[in-house]
Amino acid sequence: MPLREIQIAPGFNKQITPTGAAGRWIDGDNVRFRYGFPEKIGGWSQITGNSTIGVARDIHIWTDIRGRRYVAFGTNKGLFLYFDGALYDISPLETAITGATFSSSNGSPSVTVNKSAHGLAVGDLFTFTSVTLPGGGATGYSVADFTTNAFEVTTVPNNNAFTVTMASNETGTGMSTAGGATINPYVKVGGIGQTAGFGYGVGEWGGTISPLVLTTLNGALSDNEFGTGGSGTTITLTDSTGFASAGKILVGGELITYTSIIGNVLQGIVRGTNGTTRIAHDSGASVQDASNYVSWGESVSSSELTLDPGNWSLDNFGQKLVATIHNDRTFSWSPITLNSDALITRATIVSGAPTKSSMSIVSERDRHLIHLGTNTDISDGNTQNLMFIRFSDQEDFSTYTPTSTNTAGTFQLDSGSRIIGAAKAKDYILVLTDTSAYRMQFVGPPFTFSITQVGSNCGLIAEHAVVYANGACFWMGRSGGFYMYDGTVKKIPCSVEDFVFTTKDTTDLGINLSASDTVYAQYNSLFSEINWFYPKSGSSQIDRSVTLNYQEGVWTTGSLARTIYHDKTVFDNPIAGEFDLTAIPTFPTIQGVTNTNGATTLYFHEIGTDEVDDQGNVTTVIGSIQSGDFELPIDGTLGQVFTKIRRFVPDFRALTGNAQVTINLRDFPNDTEVSSTLGPFTVDSSTKKIDTRSRARAVNFDLRNTASGETWRFGTFRADIQPDGQR
Repeated sequence: MPLREIQIAPGFNKQITPTGAAGRWIDGDNVRFRYGFPEKIGGWSQITGNSTIGVARDIHIWTDIRGRRYVAFGTNKGLFLYFDGALYDISPLETAITGATFSSSNGSPSVTVNKSAHGLAVGDLFTFTSVTLPGGGATGYSVADFTTNAFEVTTVPNNNAFTVTMASNETGTGMSTAGGATINPYVKVGGIGQTAGFGYGVGEWGGTISPLVLTTLNGALSDNEFGTGGSGTTITLTDSTGFASAGKILVGGELITYTSIIGNVLQGIVRGTNGTTRIAHDSGASVQDASNYVSWGESVSSSELTLDPGNWSLDNFGQKLVATIHNDRTFSWSPITLNSDALITRATIVSGAPTKSSMSIVSERDRHLIHLGTNTDISDGNTQNLMFIRFSDQEDFSTYTPTSTNTAGTFQLDSGSRIIGAAKAKDYILVLTDTSAYRMQFVGPPFTFSITQVGSNCGLIAEHAVVYANGACFWMGRSGGFYMYDGTVKKIPCSVEDFVFTTKDTTDLGINLSASDTVYAQYNSLFSEINWFYPKSGSSQIDRSVTLNYQEGVWTTGSLARTIYHDKTVFDNPIAGEFDLTAIPTFPTIQGVTNTNGATTLYFHEIGTDEVDDQGNVTTVIGSIQSGDFELPIDGTLGQVFTKIRRFVPDFRALTGNAQVTINLRDFPNDTEVSSTLGPFTVDSSTKKIDTRSRARAVNFDLRNTASGETWRFGTFRADIQPDGQR
């Protein structure tokens, strides 16, 4: 029989069944399409030997007037810089807390820091300055042991003390509320992930808990419905002083209710309430009285609110980095006086700027710093209006009060409940609320900016889920689907929409809407791609991606998980960050560091074929793709006869190493597909043909590499196909 060419259209189609997707690709991983043909994506290489504390949420790259290149990225624990092959900590610090003392015990590395109303929590970062230590053999520690590195809070017995873990045991007799120090807390950015909220800004920004009572668990909790030690309905605390007689406690991110207290034992506990997730907790874990969370001045007892994850919006105002913490303050860092000390100078608060903004963005052509979802009263964070816009005077990001002699101003949006994000386009800024789209354009005095609504029912899903590329803004919709604005708001046809937004089918890996604020989008100009990285259902962190090739209009999905991504601009390759929830960070050097906050590793992308760490160790990146079923038509109908494949001829436009081809067979749509008897088949650049004994009503094929150093670009699939009976 003559060879037949199986025509397969570019892109994935996951909206229909495999049997219905004849002539389409239905699945794959780590692949892209160019000129209509699939190929494996490029590899990635670790940038430095260090991983940075926390989960990165935004990245920005710029140069100074001398052409020096900077990469700033913000995590939920701080603000960091990559420059000239090294990482630097430029995290801003809160107001110093003076008057702390130390307590320690001989033979133990644990030191208690005594300070009333310190306000720190487990996992918080800080530095010590102005340290004095007692003499007389009370301690074997030196001042440098406290002042050389940052510290992570180990435990919080109560609000008047917390503990840290030193690098070595105490060799003296021990300090007893002795010595002195100043505590310099890192500015709190927010949580690792998006969680159910039980009050406005519960946990790390805004809101109140009244009273603030802290203690620790006296015994571990397992991941079950029981109490201390994995049994019963009671939880033992180290100290229950000040806790409500009945109410709820917060342990990590889990809320637990209780009906009464006897001594230090909570009675009648119910785990994982108010929409929180039940997890295991170690003995000594911090416990907080959560009985009196308040929201917008009112008590909230259900998970009708959510807590946004710690987030940043980063931009540059000329040479200066501008960094705004989500629903918090704005900071700046300047490289203009770069010398041996400048790279360890921390970002400082922008004087005169609003004290609470959802995000900020620079209007580059006219040089205004724009704050979105910000204060109506500049200095009063309690007046934050999530639909309010305030912009600075031109060329001066510290002046915001409008006068007749400047171009500062304000604007109130009215379609939606909050501004979600914004993107800079060619000559305008697209501002997106939870329901609508606005075009913000500089028009000069006296109005400075023109703001016009250009779309409705097209809200943005997350602050960083919008990007400008190829003359248009693209974004992921809050209620599903993808949109673009090129002068008109349009919904983009998407052949993987159900797969991304629903879990109707058990094979769908739909987005976890409870963690949707973590979605991150960025384009890859090397291949005309826009990537949206998102957490799938059941995941609290990003672990999936969906990609649009905007030149060819085709979609792919994959497992590439990046919490930040930046296109190649001043560097030759894209830069991205991968988060590991269980990793112990190595940067900055933090005394007593644990995996409480996880760690982010930076990579250069589109390098080689695989993942390569800083030591040269290689992890294989497997690129795979699968076709839909194809059947032989007889008298205009499909599925009437069996299809027999005697041989196929591999056709690769490029192939390095080997590729594995599997012929999958099934007789009916609901059957589980199985490989043909002789498969899978290994193909290399010298393979002429493959003989196979494949027989079924429906046939598809799977193509992939299986080892490191391999890459491929597929051409066509040609096979000797013939009908072979109806039984």
